[in-house]
Amino acid sequence: MTPAPDLLIGIDAGTSVIKAVAFDLQGRQIAVASTPNTVRLSPGGAAEQDLDRTWADTAATLRALGEQVPDLARRTLALAATAQGDGTWLIDAAGRPVGPALLWLDGRSAAQVQALRASPAHAALVARTGTALNPSLQSSQLLWLQAQQPERLARAATALHAKDWLYFCFTGERATSPCEGVFTFGDWRQRAYAPEVLATLGLARWAHLLPPLVDGTRHHAPLSAAAAADCGLRAGTPVALAIMDVPATVLGGGGVAVGEHGALRRVGCSILGSTGMHGWVSDQPADIQPSTEAGYTMAMPLPGAQVRLMSHMAATLNIDWLLAWLAEAAQFMGATVPPRAELLQRLNAAVLEAAPGQALFHPYVAENGERGPFVDGHARAQLSGFTTRLGLGGTARAVFEGICLAARHCYEALGPLPEEIRLSGGAARSPALRQLLASVTGRPVRVSHREECGAAGAALCAAVAVGVVPSLRHALPDWVDAQLGARVTAPDPQHTALYDALMPVYRQQAEAARPGWAALAAARQAHDAHDARAAALS
Repeated sequence: MTPAPDLLIGIDAGTSVIKAVAFDLQGRQIAVASTPNTVRLSPGGAAEQDLDRTWADTAATLRALGEQVPDLARRTLALAATAQGDGTWLIDAAGRPVGPALLWLDGRSAAQVQALRASPAHAALVARTGTALNPSLQSSQLLWLQAQQPERLARAATALHAKDWLYFCFTGERATSPCEGVFTFGDWRQRAYAPEVLATLGLARWAHLLPPLVDGTRHHAPLSAAAAADCGLRAGTPVALAIMDVPATVLGGGGVAVGEHGALRRVGCSILGSTGMHGWVSDQPADIQPSTEAGYTMAMPLPGAQVRLMSHMAATLNIDWLLAWLAEAAQFMGATVPPRAELLQRLNAAVLEAAPGQALFHPYVAENGERGPFVDGHARAQLSGFTTRLGLGGTARAVFEGICLAARHCYEALGPLPEEIRLSGGAARSPALRQLLASVTGRPVRVSHREECGAAGAALCAAVAVGVVPSLRHALPDWVDAQLGARVTAPDPQHTALYDALMPVYRQQAEAARPGWAALAAARQAHDAHDARAAALS
């Protein structure tokens, strides 16, 4: 007798890396394969990816997973793909891409967003969708396309997101999840599209582009023969439509916590990778208080549950900048640059040894500005309050503290701080960031042992869809809780008292700097325009 399938595959197609992960039916990770993703950045704020290349790389990643796991095709019970959120992936009636995808990083819709945010319509949109407008949203990008490239919209039949494109490539079905479709074009209370939102946005004529909303824990479709051949899997394998990467990571990383009597606890979930995402899940509608300044309200695949999220554009990007600066300094001095892992280890030690609060650092190093807890495309990083005594360790600590102050800023914008924070992302491996996040927020920090939380969240959706577990709540003990570390990083009370005093200063300085950021951007634009005219005349 042929053994029954005993594996689930979760795919996480991030902005920079595509990962395919095999899990057993109890949620234990078996193997992982990865492929670098390619982002095309262009002047003017464009950030794009090629749709066909993304599918080809995903298929190649699954074939690579098959090289690691014997008999993967037969053993796979089901699969699901999560992916980078927001963005606009247009396809025509034949299913072919209509130009490159606009990613969540794309900032070209800033003017359209600014105009709508300054109008009375914005408050009505936020009340309905639970989400404040920003340039990452598909709605904002459709407005930019309508103004700048209307011929592309005219050729398009469907506007997908990244995970939806992969689901279409796997199954031929055009669909999106309530998680992503509703916070952009719907009513968060009803978990359905709202025609009033499209009308208010001025996008009613493009309503036909929106795909059906599908709950991937209740529906699956068969893997097509063509996709199976591309991926090295078995035709007919069930494919579930997962939620997007951030809520999938919240799910896989421990952000859904059930307390006494079955109510969900206010547990924070921080994802500190290149960007930072912070939030909590609630099944109480009164907890959801959307802000017109920033933030998301996303439907989770549990009855009545929403995740409230706030993002800041640059988290570990700040550490990448600091490491690059240190490497450049070493080269300048004629010294050998240590391997990145060793340099990072030294940096963590220096941060933990340095005195706290020697300077304030606002971590806005992303060139497309900030999107949470405020939206400002001109925002730039700044170091303030330092003197000649601020050395390398103090500077490094200020950068790490700035990342954690930004996290607290996001949590405060969402309401009362959570009782505990579950941390995932690359920064979870940093002892300095774990300790500082605990001390800056005054909350204990717990880290999931799970390496691939987003892929686990996707695979968990597939597990429920095919009946491996009856519901997500039933799956939490094995799939999520068992992966949480028993060790908790506790806040340092003395340091927390200092950060409590510094936090209002941090917020005040950020707000006071905004006119200066705008003036700086205008000065740079004028200078660039002058240089361009001079070059044209020469």
